[in-house]
Amino acid sequence: MSSYQSYRNLPPLAGICTMAEAMAPGLSVEECVRRLKRYHYAFKRLHEIFTARLTAEPVYELKMAFSLHAHLCAEHVAAFRKRVGEMREPPLGLEVVPDPNLAAFFDEILSAPTTQELLAALYEKAIPALKAALQRHVKDTNPLADQPSVRVCRFALLELEDVLRFGTASLSALVDAAHREKMADWLELLDAFLAAAGGLDGVSPPSPKPPDRHYSAAPHKYDSVPRRDSRFPDPYNMAVNAEVFLYEPGFPPEPKTLMMFYKRLREIDVPEMMASIIMETPNKPWDYYRDMSRQLWDEARHAMMGEVGFENLGIDWPKKVMVNFTWSLALNSQLKPIERHAVLYFIEQGLMPKNGKRYEWEIGRASNNPLAALFQDYDWADEVLHARIGREWYLREFKNPQEAVRYGDECWSRVLMNWEAWRQQGLTQHRNWWPELYRDACAHWGIEPDPKVLAYATTYQAIRADLKELTGSA
Repeated sequence: MSSYQSYRNLPPLAGICTMAEAMAPGLSVEECVRRLKRYHYAFKRLHEIFTARLTAEPVYELKMAFSLHAHLCAEHVAAFRKRVGEMREPPLGLEVVPDPNLAAFFDEILSAPTTQELLAALYEKAIPALKAALQRHVKDTNPLADQPSVRVCRFALLELEDVLRFGTASLSALVDAAHREKMADWLELLDAFLAAAGGLDGVSPPSPKPPDRHYSAAPHKYDSVPRRDSRFPDPYNMAVNAEVFLYEPGFPPEPKTLMMFYKRLREIDVPEMMASIIMETPNKPWDYYRDMSRQLWDEARHAMMGEVGFENLGIDWPKKVMVNFTWSLALNSQLKPIERHAVLYFIEQGLMPKNGKRYEWEIGRASNNPLAALFQDYDWADEVLHARIGREWYLREFKNPQEAVRYGDECWSRVLMNWEAWRQQGLTQHRNWWPELYRDACAHWGIEPDPKVLAYATTYQAIRADLKELTGSA
């Protein structure tokens, strides 16, 4: 028995653990790395699933959550890659599938045909299994020798708790007894795949006979068509051009904040489009997917800022604001992934001059709406980061910035917004919803509507000219 005594009973070993815990046996480096590779694979597959399913997922809250959860998974993939790289010389083998049954487990979840099955598989099977594996790693490994791995696992566990909290609430809201009865056999199949893999971490003895695939018998095909739930009754509506309104010098700043909240909420379509870039651009360094997933999440945050802005004014935005998906629909259906990225970069460059994000922030400050000013402050900061991400992963494909911008302009000019055809097909009447929204806001502010502002109506026909003017392109 050790007679060790720390100085004045200070916590030993930097407070990591007790002396007895540090003397206990733990995982070898080989076993530690083997498990870490499995956690890495699980987070990578979860990132793929969240990204692959958010575009076609109609429920707004799930679309936003999938954006966040994909971002978190991308961060943890990077952390586990780094940790494995600290413990072994290359090649690290991080692109190797650790177990075919584990691959089938995630393939089945990716291919789940309904939202209810997807939610149950993610939040009752995959993520709890990953959580249990990480907890077991912390328990099994030596807390001193393997402290860097413990740290990475603990950070991951912290965010998995947040993910599971959302997932549990979502299951309660969307999955009833009838759904559970229909999916019971399939959920048992997922358990069987995990058992055949020896558990997510491969610690348990594998079951002798792997099951047959069900939904993943045929390879999953990514669905790039954006969808919206019933609170978005007119997703083809292009009657209100926020950009034209914002740059009208005769309009006061208060109603301009409404257009900025609309612009933010309308950014739902950026994650829908960026997910398609990520899903259809293979074989990039992981930092590419990490950065793109961060930007995707930022754009989802911006959409929710718009939602909060309207709620703060007491405006029932699903009834008053027609949030369209025409941008993501057009880009996803008409352009290749690099062309979509080119359009994104082209638009982002137009947000950097003084008449871009700074202008919107100044409008927010001038409006005496603290929330508008705060949201635009952070929106501006995020766009600076996004411009850097564009320079890092898009600009490098071109000889110079001018060529990159010209290509983005050319790709954007080829995108056809069939707004008149959509009207003729009966998909929308392009109803001008602005006057009703403005009247409600004026009632909240306790002022009379300005007749000139109230009479505002325009279509998106001018939007491309607006963007060219902002970017200084011909």
